[in-house]
Amino acid sequence: QVQLAQSGGGSVQAGGTLRLSCVISGYTYSRKCMGWFRQAPGKEREAVARISTGDGSTYYADSVQGRSTISQDNALNTVYLQLTSLKPEDTGVYYCVADKIRPSDCEIADHWADFTYWGQGTQVTVSS
Repeated sequence: QVQLAQSGGGSVQAGGTLRLSCVISGYTYSRKCMGWFRQAPGKEREAVARISTGDGSTYYADSVQGRSTISQDNALNTVYLQLTSLKPEDTGVYYCVADKIRPSDCEIADHWADFTYWGQGTQVTVSS
């Protein structure tokens, strides 16, 4: 059984930095695309960043481009999302996701329905 365990998040002031972690377990497929989605109150769930864990290619939403870094530690089966220069509009519940998506498709996998496996979600609140 695939499980994604998230940690990190919390409350931070605008301009601050936050790092989220996601540990994946029980995943046995050879290819894997992992990422982060977020959902603000009253808004649809949106893709934030993705990483194709096989070749390390990364993809970011325009809203976080230049302010975020997604990275992985294969030895720990962990993916990280660091957000800097946080803005109030970054507030929301952040979800870690994973699926057996080919590296060539990880770039375009920006819809929540593209991913089968989800973490429990973690609240990020950015105050102005």
